[in-house]
Amino acid sequence: MKIRTSGTLVRLSLGALLATAACRTPAGPLPGAPTPRAAVEQFMGAVRAQDLQAMSIVWGTTKGAARDQIDRTELERRELLMMCYLTHDRYQVQGEQTTVADRHTLAVSVTRGRLTRTTSFTTVTGPSSRWYVEDVDLTHMQDFCSQR
Repeated sequence: MKIRTSGTLVRLSLGALLATAACRTPAGPLPGAPTPRAAVEQFMGAVRAQDLQAMSIVWGTTKGAARDQIDRTELERRELLMMCYLTHDRYQVQGEQTTVADRHTLAVSVTRGRLTRTTSFTTVTGPSSRWYVEDVDLTHMQDFCSQR
């Protein structure tokens, strides 16, 4: 590639351009979270904000973010369902336990109006040692979805 600047011909190789582009930071936040607790906090913050994009960044598996693994229509359908059960006025992480090296289960107390339920979030490590919410036990949250 040739670029003429102020009468001077500058030659840039395609490799140099690609190397420069690769060194830039990615647009948007890194997927996942640095800790299991942060994954739950980011997920619940996204639920409260009704932000499907933010949910898809921290919801995932050992392979990474759900947004990179599930068809968009199916992803949004699942997120809307979880949002119905997990919309809250407040929440509190009650405790955390390691089930195996790359999985942690966190007990989370969720309050909406006068209802408070405790459920469990399972988090896993994915690429680049980032943590993702892999599963949420919604069986205890069924009356939240009908309370709208």
